[in-house]
Amino acid sequence: MAQVVQFSQIGGPEVLEVATVPDPVAGPGQLVVAVEAIGVNPIERKLRTGVRPLPGDGPWRTGSDGAGTVTAVGVGVDGFRVGDPVAFLGAEGAYASVVVTDADKTFVRPEGVTAAQGAALGIPAGTAYQAIRSLGIRDDDTLLIHGGSGAVGQAAIQFAVLMGARVLATTSDARAERVSDLGAEPIAYGDGLTGRVLEAAPDSVTAILDCAGADGVLEASIELLEDTSRIATIVLGARGDELGIRAFSGGSAVPLTAQQQQWRTEAMPVALALLATGYFDVELGEQFALTDAAAAQTANENGAPGKLILVP
Repeated sequence: MAQVVQFSQIGGPEVLEVATVPDPVAGPGQLVVAVEAIGVNPIERKLRTGVRPLPGDGPWRTGSDGAGTVTAVGVGVDGFRVGDPVAFLGAEGAYASVVVTDADKTFVRPEGVTAAQGAALGIPAGTAYQAIRSLGIRDDDTLLIHGGSGAVGQAAIQFAVLMGARVLATTSDARAERVSDLGAEPIAYGDGLTGRVLEAAPDSVTAILDCAGADGVLEASIELLEDTSRIATIVLGARGDELGIRAFSGGSAVPLTAQQQQWRTEAMPVALALLATGYFDVELGEQFALTDAAAAQTANENGAPGKLILVP
């Protein structure tokens, strides 16, 4: 029997409950994975609180990113064996001790990549990689990232630096060293942001990615960069059309394209390979037991540093 975290009503973290269910079975094109680590993402809180719509009437399971070991391989699946260490994204109900994953969204973890590191990649690395690819970041770019110390921001810094770009990233004083260690130039949040960016980059910036959603950042971005096709947000998607900028999910009414979805999946094997060879880093935060999922989501909402992980 498997343990899963689910909820039957919209509300605070107290609505999350642990249930015992029969072990899942792999269908065609699927794998069964014994879960060892689960990534905690802001979207899970947004779904639980009704900020983002949920299908049906519940109970709803939660979570999408994780890592573990393959225990069963479905019909029509190549490239996997029972016992393989894997990381996955896009699973339904990843807050669980055992989960079914789609084989095309599951990837063997290279030696040296831990389950926690693998579980930390899905949404953050996928979002960052797709945004950097969609903005066409090159070695002649100066990219400004709003929210450089968050999980998506950190991944975006690293992908952009690997592309050869100069990267500026807004951050708090407490997190500036982390941003700098990843290869970006830290820029302090708050009043006077535009002036500080122009002081660091007198010729201004050539692309901007908002990973923070803080008040005024989109207006500041438009002030800094005339070409709004190279300004994007992953947080304030609903304002994309209003401001004439690009929005990659984040509440946008415009769905991701097939190419953008492909890039989000492609990010996983790219990031795993980079992790294994020392060219990518994941900042892991506190680990919580699966039964403490409510505490983990609360910590995530309160801005706990590093990628929070659930452990069954």
